[in-house]
Amino acid sequence: MVNPVHLRTLVEVTRLGSFAAAATRLGYTASAVSQQMSALERDTGVVLFQRSARSVQPTDAAQVMTRHASKVLTDIDALLAASSRTHAATSQELRLGIFPSLATYVLPRLLRSPSWPDLGINLKVSVAEPGQTIQGLRTGGELDVALVYQVGQSGLAWPHTVSRQWIGDDNFRVVLPKSWGIQANAEVNAAQLNDVPWIMHHPGTPDAMVIERLFASCNLHPQVAVHSDDFNASLQLASVGLGAALVPELALQNRPDGVVVLDVPEIRLARNIFALLINDKATAQVGVFVDRLSGILNELSRDTRLG
Repeated sequence: MVNPVHLRTLVEVTRLGSFAAAATRLGYTASAVSQQMSALERDTGVVLFQRSARSVQPTDAAQVMTRHASKVLTDIDALLAASSRTHAATSQELRLGIFPSLATYVLPRLLRSPSWPDLGINLKVSVAEPGQTIQGLRTGGELDVALVYQVGQSGLAWPHTVSRQWIGDDNFRVVLPKSWGIQANAEVNAAQLNDVPWIMHHPGTPDAMVIERLFASCNLHPQVAVHSDDFNASLQLASVGLGAALVPELALQNRPDGVVVLDVPEIRLARNIFALLINDKATAQVGVFVDRLSGILNELSRDTRLG
């Protein structure tokens, strides 16, 4: 089944002429756009792009598919809107498991949108970390959809009886105390951060192991001043000068005034966010629900980078 998110990405890639430009427009990484287009090629059995070291060129098949994709996406939106109006009295119950930062900054925006009542979903929400949320899918009665994240190959596992849909990346950013006098978006490399105190995850946690490997690959050996697994606490402690921190962009939606956000080129890490869906609950309504969450997530990510 072709993912409508991938069709939207195809339209932007073809219109703008590159994965990088489409990534900027949609709020993805260029790698994520490339992965989506590869998945679309697998799903359709069609070569859409001729790739080289320096460029990607849409094939004739991509141009044809783009024209059809634009119409399909318009028809999907119109069909769902008409269906919602026709069946306004009926709604689908959706038992949703969601991790805290997505529940804090993304889901409320969808629920406040004028179009939310038309979607026809009666939402039941459980907020928990991914490991606990996935258990709700495994037990076969507590949840229909789980929104989870994975950092690197962190060992997160899900049942084979569910389908997985990528909805976006929550990129990590380096945060420093403003009192250190470094300007936001200053050019800083990883080696320059060796001699400063850091706020790090507790040793042995999955995120800590991924971050430690990443830092080691950058020849960064942090002097740990604070251990914290809570990103909001890490931000507050950074704001009063206790150390630098590596924090995902969603947490930065509520960053305090006393920090600056840097983009350190060597430090590239993201929480890859997925929707895990019980197959018989993956209706068109649920597909639009997940698609709209993806759009909000990537809009927030884009605003964070521009800010």
